Amino acid sequence: MTDTAARSGARASHPPASPPRVARRDPLRAWRIAGLALPFVALVLLEFVVRRGWLPDHLVPAPSEILDTLARMGATRLARHVGASTLRVAAGFAAGAGLALVVGAAMGLSRRIDALFEPTFQALRAIPSLAWVPVLLLWLGIDEAPKITLIAIGAFFPVHLAVVAGIRDVDRKLVELGTVYRLGPLALFRRILLPAALPQIVTGLRTGLSLAWMFMVAAELIAATRGLGFLLSDGRETGRPDLVFGAILLLALLGKLTDGAMRRIESRWLGWRDAFGGASREGGQ
Repeated sequence: MTDTAARSGARASHPPASPPRVARRDPLRAWRIAGLALPFVALVLLEFVVRRGWLPDHLVPAPSEILDTLARMGATRLARHVGASTLRVAAGFAAGAGLALVVGAAMGLSRRIDALFEPTFQALRAIPSLAWVPVLLLWLGIDEAPKITLIAIGAFFPVHLAVVAGIRDVDRKLVELGTVYRLGPLALFRRILLPAALPQIVTGLRTGLSLAWMFMVAAELIAATRGLGFLLSDGRETGRPDLVFGAILLLALLGKLTDGAMRRIESRWLGWRDAFGGASREGGQ
């Protein structure tokens, strides 16, 4: 009896070791690698096609010539142009998206406010980006203010639409549950409406950021002397397709980097979701 108790105590003091954790294999790893390699394969093919003379190099320069042009510009000059464009996008996106979050939340929560402002916003959304340029030049001059304002306009509308739609699409049963628990308006928004609407809001933020980069090009046509939009305009006026494509390449890289940062933020904010992420192979598995 005593030996049995002793053995039981020994087992209790030394619990069985947990089995080793097996790292989960990413079923999409090969596809992700292929996705990263695809642009480089396209550049190699373009190099081959241009060098063989199948495409005129005065219209489409070889990728090696584009990289050589960027290298000859020097790191300092490139950093000056990239930094100017990035600062404008950051300022315009922060202003436009921040205002859109506030206005969109007010319109999503109140049908009266929505009825008051929605017809005006519907009309403003239809105005092309370049149509704002002469108006902003007349109102704000040729300094940084019109450029940042134009970028803010581009970022505002997708974020605004996402916030309104996200709040309006919240399941009514969730709101009724908050009412049952006697949540106040602020607690109801913070604990139910905002988490439920957050996926659409983040999607709107990503769309707004991509549009901010697009509007930045139009903004830098406003008497800019620095920035990637200026390089595009300068390359067009001087007949240098290598400079034009170099600026486009830098825009693509910056857009990819900033969208990747937004995706990381999205995964941190929305890691609690148990959502369908798409089928990883045939059969929906």
